[in-house]
Amino acid sequence: MPTWAIYIILLTGGVCTRECRRCCVIILCVQPDAALQLATQQLNRVREEIGKVIVGQQEVVDGVLICLLAGGHVLLEGVPGLGKTTLLRTLARVLHLKYSRIQFTPDLMPGDIVGSMIIDTESGAKALRFQPGPIFAHLVLADEINRATPKTQSALLEAMQEHTVTSGTTTHELEAPFLVMATQNPIEMEGTYPLPEAQLDRFLMKILVRYPSREDLSNIVTRTTQKEEVHLGTILDREEILQLRRVCRDVLVAPHVQSYAIDLVMATQPDVSESHELSRKFIRFGSSPRGAQALVECGQVLALLRGRLHLSIDDVQTVAAAVLRHRIILNFDAHADGQTPETILNKIIPSVVAAQAGAKV
Repeated sequence: MPTWAIYIILLTGGVCTRECRRCCVIILCVQPDAALQLATQQLNRVREEIGKVIVGQQEVVDGVLICLLAGGHVLLEGVPGLGKTTLLRTLARVLHLKYSRIQFTPDLMPGDIVGSMIIDTESGAKALRFQPGPIFAHLVLADEINRATPKTQSALLEAMQEHTVTSGTTTHELEAPFLVMATQNPIEMEGTYPLPEAQLDRFLMKILVRYPSREDLSNIVTRTTQKEEVHLGTILDREEILQLRRVCRDVLVAPHVQSYAIDLVMATQPDVSESHELSRKFIRFGSSPRGAQALVECGQVLALLRGRLHLSIDDVQTVAAAVLRHRIILNFDAHADGQTPETILNKIIPSVVAAQAGAKV
């Protein structure tokens, strides 16, 4: 048990709290003011520094930060020109991390990503030496990933899941933190290769990048046409990021919040008793167990961003759409009826919250 957590259990006569929702148990968390304030201040400074370049898109910025601190990867989907590449490049400058960009094209080969063996003649004698590819970085932008062939896309699988690259009989470790931010263009789908479900499941979140509002668009034009260049400061370094990851792991997860995350995933399964009626009608396959893990991990980081060291149902609900939208597979009836993962989840998530609240009364 963390030293900052104090549990007060009242077997009788308890008063139900908003977070606990149990009439017999009160959980009192004494937060370490110094550690909590430092972590929250650091994250807010990172968000403010990114805001010097990225206008609006706060949901996208927070989503990428959540995936970085949770140790996962993020898939962004949006039309060209919405700042996806600029976001990761700015994040690398603010966090003082190594950044690389891979432009996926149909003729891209796996060796162009992970690296290849080359003949080294510098020492005077010929010898084979591994030349690392662009995957050996802290922040990797896989731009328009669906334009590469499945063979090339699969080159990312080992790196994303195991954080290693195997060349011949040698396995090379990727230095932490390691984040792959892949982008997809929802238009011009002719000649593209949709990501297989196994690789989609390796992304912690899928975030939809929306078109900016009129006010944000005006700010973008103003900033990009001014003569003075924006100077970004380095807020965190690699060691501080790893320390923040450890703080995120210490965020308290109450049993009823974990149960809600599991209920939410079970509601997407079409063949179980806990499934939602829309799942039975429109979903072919529901979320994998990684979905439940991702709900808790992403929620823990969001709770820290909000200045708390305990996970709430609202945190899980906030990240639920981004965590689950790429983990459910629709059937033919859903496509014929014009349904999308977004329209289905918009109805499933509130219903699970209502069922949970009703069960606690």
